[in-house]
Parts: sequence; structure tokens; C-alpha cells
Amino acid sequence: MKAFYTDHFVLPLPAKHRFPMAKYRMVREQIATLSGLTLLEAPSVSDDQLLLVHDRQYLNDVVHGTLSAAAEREIGFPWTPGMVERSRRSVGATVAAARLALTDGVSANLAGGTHHAYRNKGSGFCVFNDAVVAARVMQQEQKLERVAIIDLDVHQGNGTASIVRDDPSIFSLSLHGEKNFPFRKEPSDLDVGLADGCNDVQYLEALDAALTQLKKRFTPDLIIYLAGADPHEADRLGRLNLTFDGLLARDQRVFEFARDCDVGVAITMAGGYGTDINNTVRVHVQTIEQALAHWQHRQAPA
Repeated sequence: MKAFYTDHFVLPLPAKHRFPMAKYRMVREQIATLSGLTLLEAPSVSDDQLLLVHDRQYLNDVVHGTLSAAAEREIGFPWTPGMVERSRRSVGATVAAARLALTDGVSANLAGGTHHAYRNKGSGFCVFNDAVVAARVMQQEQKLERVAIIDLDVHQGNGTASIVRDDPSIFSLSLHGEKNFPFRKEPSDLDVGLADGCNDVQYLEALDAALTQLKKRFTPDLIIYLAGADPHEADRLGRLNLTFDGLLARDQRVFEFARDCDVGVAITMAGGYGTDINNTVRVHVQTIEQALAHWQHRQAPA
């Protein structure tokens, strides 16, 4: 199994942003010794690939540093050349993971999940929408017909939902905190809003029902899975009460769903803001461990 990392491309940021960014390096370091896993430097996405999703003027503003002050505030961190480079590589890693998932069955981006980015603006620490770019690149490059985006970050994928609203070839499923950010939701193909304090049992019942609905309504050729760590009970921004075991079961259900559909799955890490960074890292690491087990199962002789 192959995973792509971008943490070498993180430049110094204001103090309030350093904690979330540190998790990427820590996850990479902790999974580096897993047997069967190959770590690769994230490639950069091209302008032409970004333009399959994003507005040309917005792309130019990001690349050339001409975003307005309001646009920078909505993204959540200041423009720097390093921000542009990392954003390109974070999307490029999801594109590469999607491409490998079609041949290897599963691959991962150790960043990504930038689902708040709209066609013409960034938002919520998201510059470009990696999942939709990857889906459209695979449709163009690999001639795929249908891609399912399974978004299990605790925050609704409003940018994703907005971009693919009129695109029947990409199915957006979002399981999220109903009262959490973003406070103005965009309609996904399937939204499941969860109450504050939702526990393992309630979450897994909702996920099972959502995956059943997805299978009835859509036959994917590829799954892109946003495996957020922020539903964890100790997350500063999550407001849900999932345990490590609950999140482990969540990952297993997604991989079982991919196996049932007999399609590849590309994983992105999405959000995670634990009061203790080690909890966030643990959630992400166990996602990669489960992905590796899924890959090994696929490699085993029938």
C-alpha cells in the first residue's frame, strides 16, 4: 500500500495554526515502520487539473498572491508561497492516491480532505477541493463514470456539496455534526446531521443506514474517503463522543463497503483538533492501519 505525505512543505505559521499542522509529521513518523506501507513524497497538481473544478480567477489569485484580505480571512491563514506549494501538493497527493486506488485497491494521502473549498473561494483552512479535483481527474484520465465521496469529517463538506450539486456523476455523502461548522450547510446528495454528544452506537447506526442508502442510489467506480479524526470525544471542535473503538469500527465499515462494491478507495486525513494532539494522531494512525489491513486482504490469494 502507498501513502503520500506533504509535511516537508509546511512553512512556519502563526502559533494558532501550528498544532493542527504538526499532526501530519507525527502521523508520518508513526506509520513509517508499518510492514507493507510505502511512503512517497506528494506530487504537485497542475493548473489544468485544478481548473477542472476551480474558477480561473480564483486560481490566479491564489498562485500570484492577489487574494483580498477578506478572502485570506475566510481561508483562515495568510498567503505565502509555501501555502501555495503545500496546497498544490495536498491536492496532488489525493489525485495520486485515487490513481493508485484503481490498481492497488487502496491508497492514502496523509493530508487532504479540504472539503470547505468552493469553486471560486477557499474557506475553513481549505484552499483547493482535493476530493472533487481527484474525482474529475480520474473521470478525465481513467474514463471513470461515477465517484462517491464519503465524507466522515465532523464538519459538513459544504464546498464539495456546492461544487458537485448539479453533477450526477459524483455522489457526495456527508455525516457530520448538525450544529457544528459550517453553520450554513450546502445540500449534499446525502446529508446525515448528528446531534451534539452522539456516541459510538448512534454514529455507527447512522453510518450503516447512510451506506445502505448510498448503495441503493449509486454504483461507484471509485470511493474517496475523508477520514476525519474530529468526531473523537476529546476533539476541541468536534462536539461528538466517539471513542477510539468507535472510530475504528467506522473505518472498518467504509473498507467493508468498498470491498462489497469491489472498488478502490482513496483516503484523505481531513480534520482533527484534539485537546491532546496524540489522540488526533492515534485516530489517523489507526485509519492507516485499517487501510493496510484492507489492502493485505485484497492481496491474499482467493
